[in-house]
Amino acid sequence: MCGRVPDDLLKFVSGPPGYSWWWLWLGCVLVVLVIAWYTVLLVATMPSQKLRGIPAIRSLHSRVLRYRFARTAREITRRHRHEELSRVQASAALSRTLRSFLHQATGRRVQYMQLRAFADTELASAATVLEALGEAQFDDTSTADVDRLGARTEELIRSWS
Repeated sequence: MCGRVPDDLLKFVSGPPGYSWWWLWLGCVLVVLVIAWYTVLLVATMPSQKLRGIPAIRSLHSRVLRYRFARTAREITRRHRHEELSRVQASAALSRTLRSFLHQATGRRVQYMQLRAFADTELASAATVLEALGEAQFDDTSTADVDRLGARTEELIRSWS
């Protein structure tokens, strides 16, 4: 009698319960989110010259680059408007931002180039903005409107291809 289970109790014995399909979908979504997160980190932190060589990431990287530097130019202009930065400080920061963007976007060492060297390159459209920013920064008699120059800098960055 020890080893035998009565037949009426067997109806309560069953296998483990099955898993819900929601857990599978949740796991798949989490894997996709992790892959997307690592892709964003890669684009945000990898040096630009390496990213320009990867065709699939090239357009995403250029969009992120334009957005980031345009936002920086807009922030500098806002700080000048609220008198947190002087005309000289704002124009120097805008010039530095534009030169850094051009370096990241083209791979040229724009930070060390003189404006005369811009004429023979694809950077010619940026020379007029950089010249106006330099005048606002170094010429005490300049009547340059830094807010307008900030808008021109932001527009140049946004429209860069």
